[in-house]
Amino acid sequence: MSKQFVFIPHDYPTNPGIYKYFDSEGKILYVGKAKNLRKRIASYFAKTNVGYKTNELVRRIYRVECTIVDSEQDALLLENALIKEYQPKFNINLKDDKTYPFIVIKHEPFPRIFLTRKKLNDGSEYLGPFTSAGKVRELLHFIREFIPLRTCKLNLTEKNIRSQKFKVCLEYHLGNCKGPCEGLQSSEDYLEGLAQIRQMLKGNLKPVILRYKKEMATYAAKMDFEKAAVIKKKLNELESYQSKSVIVGKSFHNVDVFSFIREGDTAFINYLMIQNGAIIQTHAEKFVAKLDEPDAEILRLAIIDLRKTFNSQANEIVVPFNIDLKQDHVTITIPRGGEKKKLLELSFKNAHYFKEDQHRKKILNVQSQSVSKEITTLLELQKYLHLQEIPAHIECFDNSNFQGSFPVSAMVYFSNGIPDKKNYRHYHVKTVKGINDFATMKEVVFRRYKRLLDEKKPLPQLVIIDGGKGQLSAALESMKALGIENKITTIGLAKNIEEIFFAHDTASIKLPTDSAALNLVRFIRDEVHRFGITFHRNKRSKGFIKNELEDIKGIGKILAERLLKEFRSVKNLRSKSVDEIAAITGKAKAIILYNHLHKIKRGLDENPTPY
Repeated sequence: MSKQFVFIPHDYPTNPGIYKYFDSEGKILYVGKAKNLRKRIASYFAKTNVGYKTNELVRRIYRVECTIVDSEQDALLLENALIKEYQPKFNINLKDDKTYPFIVIKHEPFPRIFLTRKKLNDGSEYLGPFTSAGKVRELLHFIREFIPLRTCKLNLTEKNIRSQKFKVCLEYHLGNCKGPCEGLQSSEDYLEGLAQIRQMLKGNLKPVILRYKKEMATYAAKMDFEKAAVIKKKLNELESYQSKSVIVGKSFHNVDVFSFIREGDTAFINYLMIQNGAIIQTHAEKFVAKLDEPDAEILRLAIIDLRKTFNSQANEIVVPFNIDLKQDHVTITIPRGGEKKKLLELSFKNAHYFKEDQHRKKILNVQSQSVSKEITTLLELQKYLHLQEIPAHIECFDNSNFQGSFPVSAMVYFSNGIPDKKNYRHYHVKTVKGINDFATMKEVVFRRYKRLLDEKKPLPQLVIIDGGKGQLSAALESMKALGIENKITTIGLAKNIEEIFFAHDTASIKLPTDSAALNLVRFIRDEVHRFGITFHRNKRSKGFIKNELEDIKGIGKILAERLLKEFRSVKNLRSKSVDEIAAITGKAKAIILYNHLHKIKRGLDENPTPY
């Protein structure tokens, strides 16, 4: 075990910059940026009430390095580059852009234009990257319909053309190329076509449309109506393409739009790149928080990463909430209405679709595994947990509450390692007053297996309790009461650190990090979280949850909400004096509340003094 790192404030500068934390083996643990390096680094060692993951990071720090930069903007960009390069264990993972397709304009006479995934330092111009190779091919096909370009690999130097080294090919006769190889097209005309392509890729079709209108007028003036009709057809197709691409008014120029949906440690972010009134790029990405980062921090990192990846130069960013992003000539907008609000809503729809698609793919990935692979995984889990039989039937329980109120529970059912959604169950807690995870777990486990016994249905081979030893012990109390504690293997899964433990064991079990068994346990845990959160959210949104303060005579819904907002929970409110409550409600209602919460019975006096 390496010695504990000692933070000495005066060893660190107060300038803006980035800081790197290293472990005893010299591996980078974390990279961060700061306006004031000394204050930011000090904050890690001054905190006492932080989550497990942050404590684990601080415990592992052996060495700290700082890099001073000139501005916050430089710090943002350097932080992004270092995270991508080193992929530190405690940073949010940022993907590089090596797998995205580009459109390349080759550095050569009469440049070819084609799709590539390799960005070389060869002097060529790379447009993009783009999110879909299929869409890039479709776009290139559309472009070539309007702007003839060569596709051959001939070395079209001026000397070779003058010496008549080449002959036109079939592409020329089909009208797909203007024959620069025989000098039938000038370099200036060819480059003008490339300039128009650059505009088209930015969503600006106006120069191309104007050029065709001029050509059509020229042919019409020469009474060549057949060629004019061909141009007219192309114009109609261009204008149709433009009308499908334009989402807002043509006066609406370059804007980046980002929406954000969070589910536990995972954030789903959608990015719309708007140029010249058209969406020219759309991309969704999943980011996983490593140190319980707040929403604004995850969104900030995602914006820097995605704008850099897709080479965005937009000077306005539309977001759902405020973020600390200070970049030169960039405005942050949180729209309240109008076209920008509509664009943000469109982005939210895409983010929601992406989130659901990720869940579907996760389930399908497990479902698509062959039976032999599933059985192998379950046999591996059986071996690690020393089970008497293969856990073909697994159930997992989790509790959920909202800001210390409204407890609910969820259970997921896995058959042969595959989720069986028709057997998922959610529970409204009936017998527990207030928030008590242990009592809640005891109730729902008892209800679940009492019902299975009554209906003479088979019991699971393995039950996973998502929580600490307290929840596990509570679950086992119910099983003991039902006489099935020796018929089911029940384990606890420690939150965050993925340790498995049995009720009477002092040491926990850690499954190998690269094992299929651990991946299955993680998937089961994630699925019960998702199912529980969805149920809880639906329950709140449909108005099933009622604030218990509303039942008190004289306390309305609005006042009850104000009280919960101020005091956070009924438990906290119960600890307050009449005068503290009166600051919100007034003296008369404060006495009513105090008496109700402390169950003081009224006597003959209409206003008894609460004690």
